Amino acid sequence: MAADQQMNVPSENDGGVDISPEKDGGVLKKILKDGEGDECPCVGSEVFVHYTGTLLNGEKFDSSRDRDDLFSFKLGEGSVIKGWDVGVATMKKGEVCVLTCAPDYAYGSAGSPPKIPANATLRFEVELFYWKDEDITGDGGVIKKVLLKGEGFKMPKDEACVTTHIRGMYKDTAFEERDVEFVLGEGEEKGICLGIEKALYKMKKREKVHLRIQANYGFGEKGSEEYNIPGNAEISYEVYLTAFENPKETYEMELEEKMEVSQKVKDKGTSFFKSGNYERALTQYNKMIKLLDVYKDDEKLVANPLKCIGHLNAAMCELKMKQYQAAKKNCDKALEIEDQNVKGFFRRGQANFGIGEFELARKDFKTALEIDPKNKAAHDQLKAVINKIKEQDAKERKKYGNMFERFAREDQRRTAAEKKSKPTETDVFKQAAEEARKAEEEMDTDEQKKQDDMENGVEGVTHA
Repeated sequence: MAADQQMNVPSENDGGVDISPEKDGGVLKKILKDGEGDECPCVGSEVFVHYTGTLLNGEKFDSSRDRDDLFSFKLGEGSVIKGWDVGVATMKKGEVCVLTCAPDYAYGSAGSPPKIPANATLRFEVELFYWKDEDITGDGGVIKKVLLKGEGFKMPKDEACVTTHIRGMYKDTAFEERDVEFVLGEGEEKGICLGIEKALYKMKKREKVHLRIQANYGFGEKGSEEYNIPGNAEISYEVYLTAFENPKETYEMELEEKMEVSQKVKDKGTSFFKSGNYERALTQYNKMIKLLDVYKDDEKLVANPLKCIGHLNAAMCELKMKQYQAAKKNCDKALEIEDQNVKGFFRRGQANFGIGEFELARKDFKTALEIDPKNKAAHDQLKAVINKIKEQDAKERKKYGNMFERFAREDQRRTAAEKKSKPTETDVFKQAAEEARKAEEEMDTDEQKKQDDMENGVEGVTHA
């Protein structure tokens, strides 16, 4: 290593300002070119930079500019050295600066052989080109910007009880601000839009964020009459997650508790279903099924009847949403538990009808009637599917009948064309007679010519 390579913490005398969180001189920043505006990237933002890294003696060990390729990473997630997470978070768009990072904010005592020795202080010239804030939904529907970093690592899960403070904005005007406590997955009951719920799943305790929410995750096509917001409007919210309490994991519950919780979840699902919110009802029924996924035989005897109901109710939601294949699978699961379940055969018949498997649907409805001969709904559905099969058969007969008629007409045209192109037997005889007549005429002509020559003294004349 060169003699002038320094291993200690950098000094502000080197021309930088200490921006390290602990003010321990771990990261010094010197601005070479001012950036634009006042905004900086935040935790979770994907930043795009060019950089050149050198040791304190000026020896270059890496450069994105040499590769002519912008380097990107997610800020604040530990995917780069600590000095970068600290330094780039203070930069503005277009800014160029030098970050001098002490070993504890770089590669520490291990270094990064062979180019970076142990306990090396590093300098980086960094240019921030642009950044993208975190896309919560993956389709640009909810964009999250962290205003205040949260605590710990845990985040809310389904059914977590969350306490939040929210402030809604439309075109820089606040339309609501309140504290609200609710169960994740049931925010609609408290006037919480889907975009906020989506974001809360990715927030930590005491985290504050700014959310930019598109209409499909906000107030939709109708807008909000209460808040005087038009349809298809983009809105924004500041959300502060004060606290949350996650529900127990399934493995933490005894069977009795699982049964009790499952019944409550079923009741929630039924409430959602009756209000026409089939998607949220389905979420509850799927959770119920998961809760009752037990392995001991004695527990299965207790849990399976309620689990069967969960599968059948999930299938009912999927039928409403025309998710026929998924509904069929849930019916199959229910029939694995109770092989003579009328609703299982009936709803599977509906699913098969929906996907056009009419013969399978007829079989399911007939089986349902064999189990329950007085089931009027099954009678009606069987009649409907038989009519559908007849209708389909008629279409098939017409289709193939027309096809055969077309083939017959083509054969007739082909035969007629062949007859026209080939001479008949009568035509052959006529042609032979004509050829004989012409030959006879030629012979007569030759005899007449000879006779004329004799008369003129030509025949037998030899010239000397």
